[in-house]
Amino acid sequence: MRSSRNAGIRKGVAMKGSDWGTQTVTRARDMLRGTVRGFAPKVGIVLGSGLAEVVSVVDRHAVVPFEVVPGMAVSTTDGHRGNFILGCVGSEMVLCMQGRVHYYEGYDLREVTLPIRIMQALGVEFLLLTAAVGAVPARQGLKPGDFAVIADHINLMGANPLRGPHVPEWGERFPDMTEVYDRQLRTVARKAALKKGIRLREVVYAAFPGPSYETPAEVRMAARLGAQVVGMSVVPEAIVARQAGMRTLGMVYVSNVAATAGGRSLSHVDVLAIGRKVPVRMAPLIREIVGTLPF
Repeated sequence: MRSSRNAGIRKGVAMKGSDWGTQTVTRARDMLRGTVRGFAPKVGIVLGSGLAEVVSVVDRHAVVPFEVVPGMAVSTTDGHRGNFILGCVGSEMVLCMQGRVHYYEGYDLREVTLPIRIMQALGVEFLLLTAAVGAVPARQGLKPGDFAVIADHINLMGANPLRGPHVPEWGERFPDMTEVYDRQLRTVARKAALKKGIRLREVVYAAFPGPSYETPAEVRMAARLGAQVVGMSVVPEAIVARQAGMRTLGMVYVSNVAATAGGRSLSHVDVLAIGRKVPVRMAPLIREIVGTLPF
C-alpha cells in the first residue's frame, strides 16, 4: 500500500546518468558524517514493515529524513517512516534506517540499495536486515509472530542491484554468493534469542518484486524451490552488502501465511497489525545481538 506522503517524489541528487555513483555516495556520507561529530558506525540496521518502534533500541543522536540526504529516494509505503537514525546501541555506534525503499515503489535497485552503499562508505562492517515475511504453508510450521534468521535466499525479482556499470571501489564485479548471510552471525542471533526466550528458526527467503502478494501457484513454486518464507525486500540489500564485504544477518518476522487456494485474503493492514506486536520482543533481541557481535 502507498502512503500519500511524498508519493512518487524523489529528492536530492538525480540517480540517472553519469552523476550516479561514487560522487553521490560521497555526498550522502559526508552529509550524515557532518550531522554528528565523529560519527563512524560499525553497525547498520534496516527496520522493515511495522518495525519503526524497534528504533527504541537506539540511543538517538540525530534523526535525518531520507528526503534531505543527497540521492536518497523517499519511502512511500505505510509502515516505513523514512528516517536515518544516527546513534548507539549500547556502546556501539550504529546507523539505523527507520524504514526502507522498495523496488515495487518504482525505484531502480541502485536507488533501493543506495543506503547500503552509504553504510559502506561510512565504514559499516555488520549489517542487520529486518523485514516482514509471508510463511510458505506447511514449511516448518511457521505462523504469524514467529521470528527467523535467513540462511539463504532465492532472487525471483527479475533484477540484480549489481547490474550496470561496475564501480571497482565498491567491490568485485562478480562477488561470490556462497554465504551471503554470515554463519557466525546466525549463531550469535540464535544464542541471543535463546537468552531472551525467543524461538528462532533458519529459513530460505524467496524475494518477489511485488507489490501484489504472491499467487497460490507462486507460493507452491517457492516451496518447491526450497523457500520457507517469501517477501519483497532484503535480497537486493544483502547482495550489495556481500559485494561490499559486510557481514550480514537477515532477521525476519512472519506477518502472515502466504496465499493458498481458498485461503483468506491478504492485507497490508494485517501485516502492520502483526508488526505492532513485534517491537517489544525484537528490540531487546537486537540489543543483545549488537552487544555480542564479534568485533
